[in-house]
Amino acid sequence: MTGLEGSIWRVGHGREIELGHRSTIMAIINVTPDSFSDGGRFETVDAAVEQALRAVNEGAGIVDIGGESTRPNAATVSPSEEQARVLPVIEALRGRTQALISIDTYRAETARLAIGAGAHIVNDVFGLQKEPDIADIAAVTGAGLCIMHTGRDRVKLVDVIADQVHFLERSLAIAAASGVNRDRIVLDPGFGFAKETAEENLELMARFSELSRFGLPLLAGTSRKRFLGAVTGREAQDRDAATAVTSALLRLQGAAVFRVHNVAINRDALDIADAMLNARQEFERKRPT
Repeated sequence: MTGLEGSIWRVGHGREIELGHRSTIMAIINVTPDSFSDGGRFETVDAAVEQALRAVNEGAGIVDIGGESTRPNAATVSPSEEQARVLPVIEALRGRTQALISIDTYRAETARLAIGAGAHIVNDVFGLQKEPDIADIAAVTGAGLCIMHTGRDRVKLVDVIADQVHFLERSLAIAAASGVNRDRIVLDPGFGFAKETAEENLELMARFSELSRFGLPLLAGTSRKRFLGAVTGREAQDRDAATAVTSALLRLQGAAVFRVHNVAINRDALDIADAMLNARQEFERKRPT
């Protein structure tokens, strides 16, 4: 796999985005007081909207709006509190950018309201397995789905790829049963989500290309994760360079979408990876058979 195979990701409100030929960045916008690296920085509507627009200007094609921290041991917020945080941001962004808007939630009602407010994509960190009604909502509205693998709240298989397949096949069965078309789906292997050691995350990176077996676009979300700190010794806010390296490496293994905090540094890294992949493809095209 070269990473340049093009596919169309169809999402809500009649929108679509081409994936593959150029890497796509999904900017993380945490409207929370307690996210692990930027909690409290963007918890007002104005701050969140300003950060989202800055991210788009730096090269993000998608902005991912979240109202509950997903870091380990984070406090759970009520559905009403989550909705009060994210819906005004989505409503404000809808009229100010052509970038796609994603709602980062595992709650079906939040997903429904967010799509109504203007979101095009639902990014579910429990892969449809906590509130499967999200799949029904996606099917009815035509929203795009990011289906993420997690090891939380269950016993994992020992082999990292076997566990990915075990979990994601169940998620895809839920989506299919609800009538979600496969051209609405992107898969995320969930770096850091109950992958407790640096070694487990690094093995998942090393074997990332094996996930091409699903025949679906892949999202990589390594941004500022703890395993990068274990390798580099850096604190969360100082892991953007390490994140950019992992983005480029995963691009070479077939990732199409990259969920990151710092758009600018990842855009540069991914532009280099894209250029190299294009050069490789051109060389293969010209090479005599």
